[in-house]
Amino acid sequence: MTDTAATPDFRCGYIAIVGRPNVGKSTLMNTLIGANVSITSRKAQTTRHRITGIQTRPDAQYIYVDTPGFQTRHNNALNKTLNRTVTNPLTASDVVLYVVEAGSFGDADMEVVNLLPKNVPVILVINKSDKVKDKAQLMPFAQQVAARHPFAAIVPVSARQRFQLDRLEAEIRQHLPQNEAVFGPDDITDRSEKFLATEIVREKLFRFVGDELPYTSTVLLEKFEQEGDLRRIFIAILVERDTHKSMVIGQKGARLKDISTQARLDMEKLFGGPVYLEIWVKVKSGWADNEAGLRAYGYE
Repeated sequence: MTDTAATPDFRCGYIAIVGRPNVGKSTLMNTLIGANVSITSRKAQTTRHRITGIQTRPDAQYIYVDTPGFQTRHNNALNKTLNRTVTNPLTASDVVLYVVEAGSFGDADMEVVNLLPKNVPVILVINKSDKVKDKAQLMPFAQQVAARHPFAAIVPVSARQRFQLDRLEAEIRQHLPQNEAVFGPDDITDRSEKFLATEIVREKLFRFVGDELPYTSTVLLEKFEQEGDLRRIFIAILVERDTHKSMVIGQKGARLKDISTQARLDMEKLFGGPVYLEIWVKVKSGWADNEAGLRAYGYE
């Protein structure tokens, strides 16, 4: 229960956000809730966990569940775990947002369509619609995708430009049940600061190192201490090889310093207080080769 003043028609429910990698699912959720709780990157498949973002309005509480992009290649333990993280929330949600990139629909998108539940309303969200030069192409593209599933609604949006997000929220609300709020009015995620700290570092890792770094690189929280408003955070970046370690550290430590500085600034903004952050890089091969190893590093 919360202190949120419920209206007679107050609604609250869970909304799963699904789609192939790199269609803008995390950016969409972050923009909807107004905070960066799910990491974004030009590198596809940076979301590895199921992330919950919360937006509370006077007449509704939207509980968004951002999922990894569904994997159709490389049938290894990591991708099997990621795909379970995608499929598990679908039937448990009140609404599903199926996100595609405007003008782009292929086999990987169709793989996700085949997972969409039949007994849960699914809204087709056509993201990055601002990048389509000829807007007349949006209608036939929407019709092409709509023929694949009985969608409850179709909404072209631009998550980065906030185009039509109000309309999307209105469409979602129609399908949410009449419930009291689950979270407090100021809550933006159900994830802990410890988890968010590691995610912020992982985002900066992929932003600064990019395609050079394999997906099997990850981030591990070593220690999290709080003294008043000051948070002392110690994080290890795990990589597979010594060459990967050199990539992350960079010449004379410059790249690791950039990662640390930008991560610390984001943490201070999100946590609302000063942060002392220390990051080092460790070589640990094989951690993602089996499901026991994945569970040890927090994969669901």
